[in-house]
Amino acid sequence: MTQSHIALLFTFLTFIDVSIGASNIFNVVSFGAKPDGVTDSTAAFLKAWQAACGSPAAATVMVPSGTFLVKGITFGGPCKSKLDFQVTGTIVAPANYRAFGNSGYWILFNKVNKFSLFGGTFDARASGFWSCRKSGQNCPPGVRSITFNSANDVIISGVKSMNSQVTHMTLNGCTNVVVRNVKLLAPGDSPNTDGFDVQHSTGITFTGSTVQTGDDCVAIGPGTRNFLISKLACGPGHGVSIGSLAKVLNEDGVENVTVSSSVFTGTQNGVRIKSWARPSTGFVKNVFFQHLIMKNVQNPIIIDQNYCPSNQGCPTEHSGIKISQVTYKNIQGTSATEQAVKLVCSKSTPCTGITLQDIKLTYNKGTPATSYCFNAVGTSLGLIQPTSCLRR
Repeated sequence: MTQSHIALLFTFLTFIDVSIGASNIFNVVSFGAKPDGVTDSTAAFLKAWQAACGSPAAATVMVPSGTFLVKGITFGGPCKSKLDFQVTGTIVAPANYRAFGNSGYWILFNKVNKFSLFGGTFDARASGFWSCRKSGQNCPPGVRSITFNSANDVIISGVKSMNSQVTHMTLNGCTNVVVRNVKLLAPGDSPNTDGFDVQHSTGITFTGSTVQTGDDCVAIGPGTRNFLISKLACGPGHGVSIGSLAKVLNEDGVENVTVSSSVFTGTQNGVRIKSWARPSTGFVKNVFFQHLIMKNVQNPIIIDQNYCPSNQGCPTEHSGIKISQVTYKNIQGTSATEQAVKLVCSKSTPCTGITLQDIKLTYNKGTPATSYCFNAVGTSLGLIQPTSCLRR
């Protein structure tokens, strides 16, 4: 074959490759979406999704620059092949929060596999909803901004979620999900607005992300296993919480959770395990909180097995949640409250296997902080400030 033939063949193959790639990009504008922020583009997004999801070869749904108004929508799978959802522009929710009714979801990805969500800004425009809640009016329950139900092998990267009504991002019943370099942003006084919620999911990584919100930066619910949180910047917010647990009697446990190399700034809590004082079959075990910095955090280290946030109608039983093998290692910084360590375990079931190692928390410009334990059994290693209160 001559050199000219080789060059011609290369050009042809390149053309074929580009043509195939182009044919598998499904731009929402081509399906009728308008980047004006006013026109309802929900149907166009759904048509683009259905076309991409039905593609026998790997495909991409493309959301270009501009602002797109999208109402409540479900992107259903499983799809025929690997699918990417690439967002360059901004997707906004209806300004009228009542448009969602009682659906509970704004953008729902259901039963997707080998799926990636890249980039973009998702603005739920929840200020009206927050005002309704603060005023004590009869409000709808609110919607989660981005939810994945029963999804497997997912990557979420470079996403920015703003002004969520109740939760920025939720994983429920998912396996093997990597969430990296996301920003979940809402005002610190936005009521009950969680950042990243996970339950009944296994093999989850949440890394390199920023959460500024009105409730938990990360909430870890029943049935969560093998969950790694690293390089998190949390605050304002309520910190990283396992729970609340013991909402029901028969509840899946939480195990193999690690929170590492993260910074908490001005949060209501640092790392927290919380359960209602009710009977439960649930448990928490094999948890590592390590290499953390606290900056003016109200409760840097806390276990609360008498959780009842409203202090009304609180259960008077003992929590059935069994907490064991929890390690706090290399946690340093400042506490906004004198009691920097609070480990209040169940009256009937002590926390066991608790380890405090290399803890240095001070209060009020270097004033010594204090610690309080109830029914907490474990070991102290290295320098511990405030002084350990664990029973051996």
